[in-house]
Amino acid sequence: MDEKNFVITIGRQFGSGGRELGKLLASKLGIAYYDKELLWEAAKSAGVSPEFFEKSDEKFPRFLSGMFSFAMGYQPYNFYSGSTSISDDNLYRAQSDFINKIAAGHSCVIVGRSADYILRDHPRCVNIFVHAPMEECVKRIMTRGDKPTKEQARAMAEKTNKLRANFYNFYTDKTWGDAKTYDLTIDSSLMPMDDVAEVIMDYVRRRFDVNR
Repeated sequence: MDEKNFVITIGRQFGSGGRELGKLLASKLGIAYYDKELLWEAAKSAGVSPEFFEKSDEKFPRFLSGMFSFAMGYQPYNFYSGSTSISDDNLYRAQSDFINKIAAGHSCVIVGRSADYILRDHPRCVNIFVHAPMEECVKRIMTRGDKPTKEQARAMAEKTNKLRANFYNFYTDKTWGDAKTYDLTIDSSLMPMDDVAEVIMDYVRRRFDVNR
């Protein structure tokens, strides 16, 4: 691991702008950004259908039943759950291995995926949690076109937050959204996103003596 490498992980409430903040930080700092790209890369490494991997994206683990597809060359093969199936735990381990690999290789921003816990032993890792009042999250969800009404946007936010919390709390010994779980928690509605990014960048520079 390059001793100058550092990682910023971002946990976020749905609609709080965590992804926007992550991309902005990566752009300003000139480092890599990872979000759903992690799923695709880990899926390729594990030989699992990316569509199946995405269905497991930050959702509470479950006992798998029925049939799912592996991508083997050009021909998909179907396997039933059992000794030959890849469980949610194995999918999580594959994703964790990939997160550790990229964090060791270069500086980056990673959004979601309980990356803060996976990288708990990384010596230069800053863990952020982004939140906002529900009314602000609803506005953002509607503005970006995820849902057309306030009721639908609120329901989507509440459901997604519950799934993310269950996923995080299951795989870690910490609590999703709890301030003491992270280095910094920030309400993204209190300042323009560019200013939020500047606050975090100043923290990173001061903590790790990063000259950027």
